[in-house]
Amino acid sequence: MNTILRKRLSVATLPVALLLSAFAFVQPANAQTNKLIIESGDNAQTRQDAAMDKEQWNDTRSLRHKVNKRAEKEWDKTDTAFDARDNCQKSANVNAYWEPNTLRCLDRRTGRTLAP
Repeated sequence: MNTILRKRLSVATLPVALLLSAFAFVQPANAQTNKLIIESGDNAQTRQDAAMDKEQWNDTRSLRHKVNKRAEKEWDKTDTAFDARDNCQKSANVNAYWEPNTLRCLDRRTGRTLAP
């Protein structure tokens, strides 16, 4: 009977002993927080983002070109009209007048376009 009791006690105390020994080997976790890590910012994600931005920039190139051409064309039209108005107002022809709605120099008598 004594041997059976001893076996039961040893079987019952084994998990408790293992548990206590596990706590004995656990050390408190101490992290060093006095180090500064500086990354260059160059990683796979930033390279992929840059490639996508470049692709989008290239895809919109023709649209940007069209918009710039249109703006230049409008500017040229306004500039030409401004010069034409000055020439019409300085014209020696007394029947010449500037029509602001059509941006043309017209003859008062006939309504036709003049080239001052």
